[in-house]
Amino acid sequence: MRVKMGTVVPKMGTFVHLVEEPTDYRTAIAMALHEELDDTHRAIKMAMRWTGASERTVKYWFSGERGPSGDHLIALARHSDAVLYVVLALAGRHIVEEADD
Repeated sequence: MRVKMGTVVPKMGTFVHLVEEPTDYRTAIAMALHEELDDTHRAIKMAMRWTGASERTVKYWFSGERGPSGDHLIALARHSDAVLYVVLALAGRHIVEEADD
């Protein structure tokens, strides 16, 4: 199954609406990284700077073959709204922002 790539514009506020709701941790993190950073070598370097992880490790995250563990996941969530929202969604803690009238 091929994952549909592209830019998804948030419907409201800064909440990231994924095209599909993955239940697999590795796939969800990979989708969030692609959403936030795209799929270039520059994106891999940025994630490496954010986390201090090696290039090979970050490539595994982008491919969805492996997922970040503890410290790296926290560092990614610190810098990436998409990763933060995916982790919260996987935990069943959806954040709904109310629009100010």
